[in-house]
Amino acid sequence: MPSDATIPEKPSEAELVAKLSRARAALHDELHKVIVGQQEVLEQLTLAILCRGHCLLEGVPGLAKTVMVQTLGRVLDLSFSRIQFTPDLMPSDITGTDIIQEDPESGRRQFEFLPGPLFSHLVLADEINRTPPKTQAALLEAMSDRRVTCRGRTYELPDPFFVLATQNPIEQEGTYTLPEAQLDRFMFLVKVGYPSKAEEAEILRRTTSVAQPTLNRLFTAKEIVQLQDLVRQVPVSDQVYAAVVDLVHATRPRGGSDVEDATKWLQWGAGPRAGQMLILGAKARALLHGRFHVTTADIAALAKPVLRHRVVLSFAAQANGLTSDAIIDRLISHLANA
Repeated sequence: MPSDATIPEKPSEAELVAKLSRARAALHDELHKVIVGQQEVLEQLTLAILCRGHCLLEGVPGLAKTVMVQTLGRVLDLSFSRIQFTPDLMPSDITGTDIIQEDPESGRRQFEFLPGPLFSHLVLADEINRTPPKTQAALLEAMSDRRVTCRGRTYELPDPFFVLATQNPIEQEGTYTLPEAQLDRFMFLVKVGYPSKAEEAEILRRTTSVAQPTLNRLFTAKEIVQLQDLVRQVPVSDQVYAAVVDLVHATRPRGGSDVEDATKWLQWGAGPRAGQMLILGAKARALLHGRFHVTTADIAALAKPVLRHRVVLSFAAQANGLTSDAIIDRLISHLANA
């Protein structure tokens, strides 16, 4: 039957890239109403969201890690919950539990599932290393499978679902270090550093005055899922795939790596998930920088947040004061000159 309605044309690659660039600019403008500086940290958080990844933010107290995630939750038009991790927190406190409810009509009692704070689009896991391994494992299982199980029944978590966790690297008393296998569930380990003098002066001006910024809500759950689908459409050349494989393999001293830095300074290297996260993150970064193709520069830019928590330093490296970031820099330099 004829109709005056026209079917909209599929947007071109250039239009899609422009759309995502506008989205990034709008998101960062809102975040910078509250957050001063930390441009690299905010970009990595944005990349993780576009890639359906989870982030672990690490930094000393007072660097606005929690405020950063809370602001992101206020800006995105998504459900948001905060879990303050403590030593007495139980798995059911975060996943939810069955409670007995009585039917007012029949008087019969039955179990009803009461969802926990994990049933939100964006979850802030504050000080994740302060809770025992059993509760950490419940959270990380939800991060991996995007569902929780209670009394044999499985409940799907909302889509999209992100966990942004924070931890303090210097205060170790009363903490439970995340094992390497569980750290691997996080797409990025984001280091939050000190602000510059100018940034710190601006922080003081903003936080000691009466004025409070008004934040606008951006991006519904549906829009974020569309942006995530767009990221996966970005093509990757065989050269970039080869560069990622070379970099990940270079971290594996026990896997026959011929790179001296890996053989001498690393005890264990990264697994295949590191390569997956590098490719996905590079796709998102290419779009954010106005390109519909991935370059090796994208890979190099994301190597540290992707790899720093997936490699284990040797005793020799620790004794010489080397960090995982320093070793990753050496591996990138070695491969670039090979």
